[in-house]
Amino acid sequence: MTILTDLVIEVDDLAGSEIAAFLAAHAEQLRSLTPPESTHVLDLEGLRRSDVRVWVARADDRIVGCGALKQLDAGSPGVGHGEIKSMRTAPTWRGRGVGGAILERMLDEARSNCWTRVSLETGADDFFAPARRLYARYGFVECAPFGDYCDDPVSVFMTR
Repeated sequence: MTILTDLVIEVDDLAGSEIAAFLAAHAEQLRSLTPPESTHVLDLEGLRRSDVRVWVARADDRIVGCGALKQLDAGSPGVGHGEIKSMRTAPTWRGRGVGGAILERMLDEARSNCWTRVSLETGADDFFAPARRLYARYGFVECAPFGDYCDDPVSVFMTR
């Protein structure tokens, strides 16, 4: 396993062509694995909304991962709810801790916003098993659909 001492994770404005291509590859892969009615990936414009913040992980000046956190319900202090969106690690960097580092950064943001709940939707297919294991290691448990989601056999909903 590579030590991630040179990993830099920063909020990104999504203006660069490298992140646009990285996210396009993410969306394309998800659309190839999941039926259209069950694909909930945000496009670039959706990720640029004011209620979404995106972090990009770089190593050796290359994008190796990203993750987004969407505010679902700000509520009053201590009752907000956020959703994790667009988690992706570059294929050659999987299994090296990039996803965990990005997830920790997003959970720190949720805590600083005083959110008491963070949820996500991911796939039920075997391809998504590593992601589900990562989320479980960070205390996420399966839950019912939340927000605008409906029950879907190809989706797994998780919260913490």
